[in-house]
Order: sequence, then C-alpha cells, then structure tokens
Amino acid sequence: MNSMENQEKGGGLVFASTVYPRRGSETNSLLLAESIRSFGGALSRAQIWYFIPDYGEPLSEDTRNRLLALGVTLTPFEIEPDVARFPFTGDAEAAAIAESRALGCTDFIAWLNPNSLVLREPSDFLLPDGKNLGYRPVHHTNVGSRYREPLDPFWTLIYHLCEVPEERIFPMRTHVDGEVLRPYFNAGCHVTRPGKRLLRAWRDAFLRIYREPALLELYSENGAYEVFVHQAVFTGVVLAACSQDEILELPRGYNYPLHLHDEDVTGYRPSRLEELVTIRHEGFYTDHDWYSKIPAGEALKRWIAERLS
Repeated sequence: MNSMENQEKGGGLVFASTVYPRRGSETNSLLLAESIRSFGGALSRAQIWYFIPDYGEPLSEDTRNRLLALGVTLTPFEIEPDVARFPFTGDAEAAAIAESRALGCTDFIAWLNPNSLVLREPSDFLLPDGKNLGYRPVHHTNVGSRYREPLDPFWTLIYHLCEVPEERIFPMRTHVDGEVLRPYFNAGCHVTRPGKRLLRAWRDAFLRIYREPALLELYSENGAYEVFVHQAVFTGVVLAACSQDEILELPRGYNYPLHLHDEDVTGYRPSRLEELVTIRHEGFYTDHDWYSKIPAGEALKRWIAERLS
C-alpha cells in the first residue's frame, strides 16, 4: 500500500488515549471512540489505541465489550501507585508507550484526552512535510506566562529544567481568553511523528522533575502549578527539541473547550458545535439539562443522547 492509499484508509494515523476504570472516564472514552467512527471521515477507520493504567481493577465488562466492538485496541500498562497519584502522570506514561508502539507502523500519532469528541474529519492531523508536532494553545491563561511580562519563577524553572533555548520563545494567543503568552501548548490534543520521540521525552522529563524541591515549593504556593506542570513540561520538551519551523498550530476548530464556551471573548466563538473539528468537555452530560443547554443541532444532540442511553 502506498503512502497516499495508507492515509486515505486512515492507516497513516493512529488515535491514542487513556481510559481509566471509573464511570466518567469510561463514558468519555466511549463517546470519543464513537465520535471518531461516526464523524472522522477518511480517518474514521484509523486505529484507535486506548491505554489502561493498572489500578487493580478492570474496566466494566460493558465498556470493554463496546470498545472492542468499535475496533479499539485496549492495552493495560503498569505504573507505580505513588507516581499515578500525581496529576496526569498516567497520561504521560501512556503517551510514551503509544509512541513506542507506533514507531515504524504509522506516520502520525494523534493524542486526544478521553474528554474529547471528534465532530468532523480531523484532516489537519496529517501534518505537512517538515512538521513534527501539531498543537493547540491552552484554553486560557491559567498558569501561563504573559509574553510582555517578566518570566515568573515557575516558567523560569521549567525552561531551566527542560533546557529551553531562549531564541525559541515566541508569542502565542490562547484559545478563549485571547491573551498573548509565551508558548504554552495544550497537552490533551496534539499530533506528532513517532520518530521524533517527543512523547517519550515528555514522559521522561516529567517523571524526572515533577518532584524537584523548587517545584514542590511552588505547588504549595499555588495548587494550579501541581495540576498543570505536566503541560508546562510538555511545552518545555517541545521547545527544547523543535524549532518553530518544525511545529504547527492547528486551526481554531480543534480542541475547542465546550466548558468555556460562555467565557470565549475572542470573536471566534462558535454558535454551534457542528462548526468545530474536535472539542473538549468536562462531562457536560452530568447536567440533567445538557440537552437544552449544549450549543448543537438536534441531530448531534440525538446522536449523543443515544450513546449515553
């Protein structure tokens, strides 16, 4: 099969994510896999790999059977309990494993956190030649570093620990609050070339530095640093490994945060989800009135409701 035929059949890209043996994660993962198969267009037949951290309990039988019926490959992996308790270490470990398995068998690996939905064909995941990462900026400023302000102690430390060259810092605009930051990439939606080994580098750097004494002190001052240090390290690793010419900002229709829709002040706020390619959410379906509140057409609402039932 030549390269073009491979991409047309979705063989040039693998979707990868985690699924945890708990109800919310299982529901999210089912919705994500269903959305890829239903709305992924030419990529709807791509392989989907889910990685399951060994927490001593299995996925529910119903979730396992439904994912297998969708052609999802389920792979358990071991992670030390003390490590797993720190936010997002499981995702970094799973992403590195996915990358190692993808070497030599696919051109691209698209990492989507399980609280994602694919609503249109994500063709921009098939990166052009010379690009090793497709990314989206973070949703809003949070612990980001504003470009016109002095570098704060948190990002100074991240740049030092990740060995980020100063000349690779460029201005980047957040997704919904429109602030201009130093680079701060969303770790829950990106596409990479496995051969660049960015995901292994992310995992290795994260596990090496997340307990650095200087970082522990910052966590105690601001708990958000602890929650989002994985994302800062991801950014640092990318900046250390890639020039700006090697990375590509994906269009605004990717990784749109549904849960921040009301806070979008950018002028690009979508009126309906159908305008978007992929979205992120925070379990919108747990609101009993989600059907009336979600900014989507009836066909998409019915599609979601049928799968939740």
